[in-house]
Amino acid sequence: MPPKSQEALLFESEFFSSSAKSRRNYERIISRTARLVAASLPHSPYSGLPPAKLAARFDEKILRKEPLPPARLAANLRKVIADSINVSHPRTAAHLHCPPLLTALAAEVVITALNQSMDSFDQAPIATILEQRLMQFLCRNVGLPSAGSGTMTAGGSQSNYMGLLLARDSLLRRRWNWNTQKSGLPTQARKFRVLCSAVSHFTVEKSAAQLGLGTDSVMRIPVDSQFQMDLDALRRALQWLKKEDLFPMAIVGTAGTTDFGSIDPLEELADIAHDNDAWFHVDAAYGGALLFSSRHRNRLAGIDQADSVTVDFHKLFWQPISCGAFLLRFARDFDYIKMHADYLNPETLEEEGVPNLVTTSLLTSRRFDALKLWLSLQSLGRKKLAAMIDRTIALAQHTARAIKKEARFELMSDPQFSTVVFRYLPLNLHLNADRINFEIRKRLFETGQAVIGHTRVHGYQCLKFTCMNPVTSEAQMKELLAMIVDHGAKCEKKAK
Repeated sequence: MPPKSQEALLFESEFFSSSAKSRRNYERIISRTARLVAASLPHSPYSGLPPAKLAARFDEKILRKEPLPPARLAANLRKVIADSINVSHPRTAAHLHCPPLLTALAAEVVITALNQSMDSFDQAPIATILEQRLMQFLCRNVGLPSAGSGTMTAGGSQSNYMGLLLARDSLLRRRWNWNTQKSGLPTQARKFRVLCSAVSHFTVEKSAAQLGLGTDSVMRIPVDSQFQMDLDALRRALQWLKKEDLFPMAIVGTAGTTDFGSIDPLEELADIAHDNDAWFHVDAAYGGALLFSSRHRNRLAGIDQADSVTVDFHKLFWQPISCGAFLLRFARDFDYIKMHADYLNPETLEEEGVPNLVTTSLLTSRRFDALKLWLSLQSLGRKKLAAMIDRTIALAQHTARAIKKEARFELMSDPQFSTVVFRYLPLNLHLNADRINFEIRKRLFETGQAVIGHTRVHGYQCLKFTCMNPVTSEAQMKELLAMIVDHGAKCEKKAK
């Protein structure tokens, strides 16, 4: 090998390579960065800075003529860390936004260092095999047949989109032998309808819009008192579709709604979808964790009958964002999105049995995210994972009981999963309760004392806890409730 030029040697330390110098630099940067994160992470849920003050943090040039010295780089990074949300704090309980496992963080270091791209076997050989094995494992745990398969995704939005994309193209091929990939959408697609519950995720409409069906193609079915899809209302909607010569393209069952964690009656939905020749997609982005619960798995009965399933791991599997999966009952349905590129997956390689995962994904370049989930599952074990999931549910139930005992609160529904939705009730009945509830959350956020959620239920402004942290204690949740009562009283006093 010819000697490297002096110019090339100048840049050698910038890359992670097999050279001794590169490895030493890599170890030094990783260890220093880890110490910086640990030291700079805020002790409160949030620093409380408003947008204008955050923007002022970045007043210097992004790209200077000369590099910044390491001390300045560390200072800049410290600013970002200090003004981020501390997702591991017990008073961070707003969203499905989990504290990440340390094992998964370690895996992230490996993922970025290896920098495998999942779009061809020669870019990610063992990563390809590992992801395939992980998908088979997940399909088995859902109860899908051996012909099933899946792909890692960025999360629920991408997975739900894939489910409706395949539902659309499957219906067109079955009924009219139409190849959407080649010919685009025919006029019949204007008659397609997607049925989901009134509290299903907004990505159902978002996907329909992106698929050329329009948001008008989505029919939201009323829910019962437990925020589960009303089966009688669904049957009436299907009868109306038949009368109007419209086609039920897909029925979307939700396993874990964002606000209430409610789970639609999946077994009945599977039967109804089958009877109406509709694709059955289950959005289990949140509730998919119950597959590994020792106490609550039976609540997902019927998910094994799905044509496709969404599962997110950056929720109750405690993985760093992004980490999700789209699971498919029959791997052959991936053919609807399959394309060949000579530089990635020529047909000759396919004939030789070389796996190229680009044929199962909407993406081309894609991270080796399967590694962090695989390593995390191995480090936890099934028993501990189940206990962590069950703990978050128990914490939500305990918090709901505490809310019921406090006269200043109204619980909007008994928790069905790990979320709790409630309202603060002003003592002065003439005050605007919606405004008070809005102000409570705002004050907690702006003072950095807590990050809690909000939503509207039956037209009322409500507060929401999303219990994602299994190490949060009952006492800490009680402290958070007391903090809300205190701020509520202050808001009332200010409003008079």
